[in-house]
This record gives sequence, C-alpha cells and structure tokens, in this order.
Amino acid sequence: MPIPQTQTPFEVRGACPHDCPDSCSLITTVEDGRAVQVRGNPEHPHTAGVLCAKVARYPERTHHPERLLYPLRRIGPKGSGQFERVSWDQALSDIATRLQAIAARDPQAILPYSYAGTMGLVQGESMDRRFFHRLGASRLDRTICASAGAAALEATLGGKLGMKVEHFAESRLILLWGTNSVGSNLHFWRHAQEAKRRGAKLVCIDPRRSETADKCHEHLALLPGTDAALAYALMHELIVHDWLDHDYLERYTLGWPQLRERALQWPPERAAQHCGLPVEQILALAQDIGRCFEQREAVAIRLNYGMQRTRGGGNAVRAVACLPALIGAWRQRAGGLLLSSSGNFPVRRDQLQRPDLLAASGVSSPRLINMSTIGADLLRTASPEFGPAIEALLVYNSNPVAVAPQSGQVVAGFAREDLFTVVLEQFQTDTADYADYLLPATTQLEHWDIHTSYGHTDVLLNRPAIAPLGEAKSNSQIFRELAARLGFDDPCFAQDDESLCRQAFGDAVDWELLTQQGYFSLPLPDAPFAEGGFPTPSGKCECFSAALAAQGLDGLPQVLPNHEPWGSSAAYPLAMISPPARNFLNSTFVNVRSLRDIEGEPRLEIHPDDAAARGIEDGSLVCVFNDRGRYHCQADVSHRARPGVVNGLGIWWRKLGHNGTNVNELTHQQLTDLGRAPAFYDCLVQVSLLRPDDS
Repeated sequence: MPIPQTQTPFEVRGACPHDCPDSCSLITTVEDGRAVQVRGNPEHPHTAGVLCAKVARYPERTHHPERLLYPLRRIGPKGSGQFERVSWDQALSDIATRLQAIAARDPQAILPYSYAGTMGLVQGESMDRRFFHRLGASRLDRTICASAGAAALEATLGGKLGMKVEHFAESRLILLWGTNSVGSNLHFWRHAQEAKRRGAKLVCIDPRRSETADKCHEHLALLPGTDAALAYALMHELIVHDWLDHDYLERYTLGWPQLRERALQWPPERAAQHCGLPVEQILALAQDIGRCFEQREAVAIRLNYGMQRTRGGGNAVRAVACLPALIGAWRQRAGGLLLSSSGNFPVRRDQLQRPDLLAASGVSSPRLINMSTIGADLLRTASPEFGPAIEALLVYNSNPVAVAPQSGQVVAGFAREDLFTVVLEQFQTDTADYADYLLPATTQLEHWDIHTSYGHTDVLLNRPAIAPLGEAKSNSQIFRELAARLGFDDPCFAQDDESLCRQAFGDAVDWELLTQQGYFSLPLPDAPFAEGGFPTPSGKCECFSAALAAQGLDGLPQVLPNHEPWGSSAAYPLAMISPPARNFLNSTFVNVRSLRDIEGEPRLEIHPDDAAARGIEDGSLVCVFNDRGRYHCQADVSHRARPGVVNGLGIWWRKLGHNGTNVNELTHQQLTDLGRAPAFYDCLVQVSLLRPDDS
C-alpha cells in the first residue's frame, strides 16, 4: 500500500510507538509530503482524541533539523561525535565484513542492545531477532524497565494480566501505587477522574508528591523500597478485622494460610516505622478497604513500574498482587489490579523472531547478557564463565549511555577502541557519539508496524504517513540488507514489513477490521478472575509460589531491605529516586526544543528541611554525589520530595547536562530479587551546594 502521491492534504491512521501504557491511536495529517499535525484518534475508545504533549509534537520531532539523514562513519575519537558521510553500500559492506570476521572466531562476541525506543513488533522484535539468531550472537536479557514486576505477576497471577483499564471508572476506591498517572498514563487518569466524579476515593502511594498525588484524596509518601511492608500491614488489618472473602480465599488461592501467618507479623506500627509513614495513614487506608468490602464496593489497584526498581521490588509487587484476593475484589469487573495487560495478546513471536534459525548458526544456546549490567560486561575480559569478550555491539531502539545504570562505567565500556559499535538512530544521542557507524533510522511516521499495549487490550496498526526522510531506512530494512550481505538466504529475510504485520497475530486478529479502523479490540472477559481461572500452575492466585521455592527462593512475598537502605550511611544520608521528567519519555524527546524549554534544565527535588541543612536555596546549582560519580543540576526546593529522599528527575542526555553527566551517573548495577532488573530507585547520595572548583 504505497503512500499517496498528492499535494492534497490527507490523513493516515497510526500508533504511538513509545514506552507508555496508553498506546494511543494516532491520526497524522500530511501536506506536500510533510507531516503537519499528529492528533489522537477520536474513534479509538482508549485514545478518545487526546494525546500527551510529547506525542502531539511528533511532527516537530520527525522533521527536526538535527534528524540523521545519511549513514555516517566515525573520524574522531570515540565519544567526540565526529563523523563523515558515507554511502549505504560503504557502511553496510564494512559492517558485514567486520561482523563476519568476529563471527568466524565466535559469534557470541557480538551483542545486540535494544529495548523500547519503539514498542512495535516489526521494528522492535522481528527482522532483528531473525538476524541475530541466524548469526548465533549473544542474546540480550531485556530487563531494564519491567522484568521484576513481570516476574512477580507471573509467579502470582500467572502472567502480565489484570483488570481492563476502562473499568476503573466504576471503582469506589482506587490505589494508585507507584504511578504518576497524570504524567505517564494520561488515558488511565481519565477513568480515575470519572470514578472520582462518581464519588470514588483516590489514594496515591509514592515516595514523591507527584502531580497525581496532588489530585488524590490521600498521599502516602513511604520510603523507597518499603512497599511490601505496607502491603503486609494492610493484610494484617484485613485479617484482624475479618474483612476477608473466605470463600474466594478457600476456592481460588494457594498458600493463604502461610501468607496469613506472615502478614500477622506486620502490624501497622511496625510497618509505619519501616516505611516512614504515620501509623494513622496505614490504619485509615485499611479501614477504607474494609468499608468497601463490607459494602460490596469495588477496590482497584493501579500499579506501575517505579515500585519494582529496588532490591525487593519483585517481592513487593507479589505482595500487592495478593491483596485483591483477600477481599474477593476480582469478583467485580471494577475490582482487582492492573500493572500490565501485555500477557493478553496472542503474539506469534516464534514466527516473527524465528529462533529456529539458531540451528544454522552453529551455536545451540547463545549466552545471555543482561542489558542492565552492560557497563560491567563491556569491560569484562574473556573467561570460561563469561565467554568471549564483547567485540561488537549493535544498538537500536535504545540509548544505553544515557539510560543504563552507573553510566560512568557504561561510558568507559563504550569508549573501548577495540569495541566495534554500530548505532541505528534518528538523532545523535549520547550513545550515537560512541558509534563507529551511525545509521539513520526512520521514525514512526515513516514505516509500517503493529503494536500491543501494556495498558489496554487493543491491537494497533501503524501505516507510514510520509516517505523516509533523506536516506533513512527502517530497522527491519537495515537488518534485511545486513542479512543479505552475510549470505543469509532463508526466505524469511525477504519478507516485507506489511507481511510481518499480518504475521504477528495471524487469524487471531481481523486484519480487514484492523486496517479499516486502525485498531482491533481483543475479545476478553470483563472480570477474568471472578471464579479463579488464573493461568498459574494451580489455576489459583498463588500467594505461595512452588516455582519460586523450587529455585531456592522464598515461596511467599518477602520484605527485603534495599541494597542501599536509607539511614545506613553517614556519608550518603539521602535516598534518591529518579522518576521521569514530565516532558520527556525516558531519554526520548530530550532534544525537542519546545519540550526541553518547558522542562527547563536538569533538576533535583529536595525537601525544604534537607535543603536548609545544606544551605541550599531554590534554584541553587548543586552537586549530587556518591562513590560512583557526581551529577550537577538545579535544586528545586519543594514538598514534592519527602524528608530524607531526593528526586532526580530524568532522563536528560548527558551532553546536555551541566557537567556532562546525568542522574544515572549515581545509580548502580546491582539487580532486583526477581527478574534480574536494575534497582534504579535503590540509591544513596549526598547533596551539596556546587562550588566553583567542583568538577
């Protein structure tokens, strides 16, 4: 289906590609081959014609004067960002030759590095995976955002499943746990606001007094990493007051007697001390839940991924995920919990990714490299335990120099002169500065793709609205051409993007309806666990997980201390979390001038008491530091930060920061209890006024 060649304005349906639960349906207006407007599709129920401020500026991003339009080859030192223009033939021929030579020694010395720069199944996980499977390259453990919470849901509920987001509008009590929905889940917030207008109570549980907390009835500003203790204290009160659905617990849960015993060890007084909360807040929230239970009113929990970014984050999600079963909240369609809906989608990943191609590579089971420890792993030498040193890195849909933890070490790894690095990008990001070859990639408005969602249950189709700018190519096309140059002749490498879109779901999705309206709603029950039916081994909500116990882990949710517990260090007395700046999405949109002007500059929110003790005033330039590095930014003296905790709003590009770093200079590479994920919000720092000699 070619793009219309006309000067008459026309509209194209598409999908937002970004790492956000809303997965909006878009309508792009095109005039003279240029995208002039992107707006929300008013016919898509979840989008309802509304977009966030970021994506509404997508034409500005697509037609940005700094878009990469031609292949580039490095001519200066790594990190200098000095390149010269070359042809696609030169670039791809040299890349293929270098990869072939490395693969001849050991293909596992080659590593892909990608994540959710696009959430599309075609441009994010199809032709690229085929290429690396056929090559026999190392596999990437894609853990950087959500894997701790995902592992917790799989162990407890059986998968990344939960309520339908639209049913929150009917709930009577909504717990917004670890989510700043106003800034990062706008379309869910619409349903929460509707519930509020109908008389629902909204409670925000978050160390930061976010924009969402401002609009809720109550805010519990607990210490980072203490969510499991709070969940247990709520269970304690439900037990002692007998606010329990005994029938649901008996019929549809596994391990309830053991969970009950552990919950009784966490009275609210103990949890209040552990969480840094007034005990009255815990008691009041438990009473709100109990009142809804007695009146048969729906209680719903909207979780987000911030709460699982500490050492015990997976267990915390497990504890919270058990709560709805205690009161039988799943019986009502407006009751239960939602963290992710992505487990509902019948994606045919084996057909998209073709792991069977490994058989031709000569590597039966390539090693797995955790993307969250890329800083350490790039500096590791060959060994029997690790395997070969990483000699080549192909980065796409990610900006690891900015977003990976402990970025000082990440930079050291990328700066290796013997590391051959290829980056597929739309802009010259921090990571792009370290590339040997920088290849221009298309934006969402220039290619085909198909999308799932982790916030609703619709499949979305993205059609290209404009032709690729300059010489940009889609990710899938770049990997097709590399495959051809390496002699990979399986017919799957010739499949075009529209065919891949069709293949992603097969007959499970009505292709004609999808192309007609741009979305397809999965036929799913309104209350999926009203009578159990959890996709766990037992078919029940598993309060006790035999699968985790078989791995030598605790089968019950645990309360685990942080790697760097608050109050454990005199040198670094402040806990730091690093939630996203409202006008950026991870490191995307940082270079869009209109959004950066709104955001201002890199900021650290600090409570007035903590600021006064350090002689810091609002607007002061400060140095945030620990043993891993130093980060300079502007102090925002504000009650958005609770005492003892600072909020380093991210994720700025390093080269746009005051001292060439960003907040990830301070984070570490230690992992979570479940899911092998990074513990970004498990970090101790000190803050001081910036002195002239600070560097």
